[in-house]
Amino acid sequence: MEKLINDAPFVLVLLFLVIGFTLLIKGADLFVEGSSSVAKRLHVPSIIIGLTIVAMGTSLPETAVSVSASLTGNNELAVSNVVGSNIFNLMVVIGVCAMLATVNVAKETITRDIPFSLICAGLLMLLGVIGFGDKSGMTLGHFDGVILIVFFAGYIVYMIKIALKASREGKKVEIEGGSDEDIKLVSVPASILFIVGGAIAIAIGGDVTVDAASRIASDLGMSQTLIGLTIVSIGTSLPELVTSIVAARKNEVDMALGNAIGSNVFNILMVLGIASAISPISIIKENVIDLCVLIVFTVCVWIFAGTKKKIGKIEGFCMVAFYAAYAVYIVIR
Repeated sequence: MEKLINDAPFVLVLLFLVIGFTLLIKGADLFVEGSSSVAKRLHVPSIIIGLTIVAMGTSLPETAVSVSASLTGNNELAVSNVVGSNIFNLMVVIGVCAMLATVNVAKETITRDIPFSLICAGLLMLLGVIGFGDKSGMTLGHFDGVILIVFFAGYIVYMIKIALKASREGKKVEIEGGSDEDIKLVSVPASILFIVGGAIAIAIGGDVTVDAASRIASDLGMSQTLIGLTIVSIGTSLPELVTSIVAARKNEVDMALGNAIGSNVFNILMVLGIASAISPISIIKENVIDLCVLIVFTVCVWIFAGTKKKIGKIEGFCMVAFYAAYAVYIVIR
């Protein structure tokens, strides 16, 4: 596939990029639907399915791209894809939501979720830059990946405990990617077809996206980091943006911020954890700067969310403006 894309005309490469994104997004949808249906048939509680399969499914496109990039040596793309997606989720997805409809912020989001997402960003900085895990600075090594995955497993277990407790108390439980009532039941043959087909689509989509993005970067004289922070990160985050806009139009955006923060946690712990555990990832100076930007933006959103327990149109406009300024900066740097 790499040779085909490298030899193809530039217009065709752009088409390959769109095809890659489509395979990633639709493959993730099919995989989640098939896996959720099988789990439901095995009488796994809907809450647990939602907090594991459904929630992780929203990060499958980023996982496929980062793992493919790591395996092919495009380390800049592996990290910038995650950091770029996190910044886009936080500032554009939530910002656009707030501009369309006021985003009410749950108490748990302010006291638990946002602080934990900051801890995750700090952990990534500690492991990748300082070399806390593998003792080698500016590299996310195998052991660093294992540490991130252990944190991810602990996070999932904790969230499941919280969800089960809330369920026992009769509270409505919301999960990243939708409510636990959204899980559909399909036939066993269809479920297996969805799982296998989805996994194949994700794998192929990841390879095609990475190869096309690398070719575009080469032809336009752009760095892999810039491509990862812009085209690739926005492409893999488009489902979240579309879903949030639809929710905002229906005035159902109460979980928007919680979903974005949850997705950011998944991206750092799961996506980079799996990618670096498989193949070490080099960290460059630009990655450190972008990670600092992510931390600053997260603190800004924390302040916006904490002041009035909601994010309104003015804050939403500011968030989108902050992202626009950041986009200009990464293009000219």
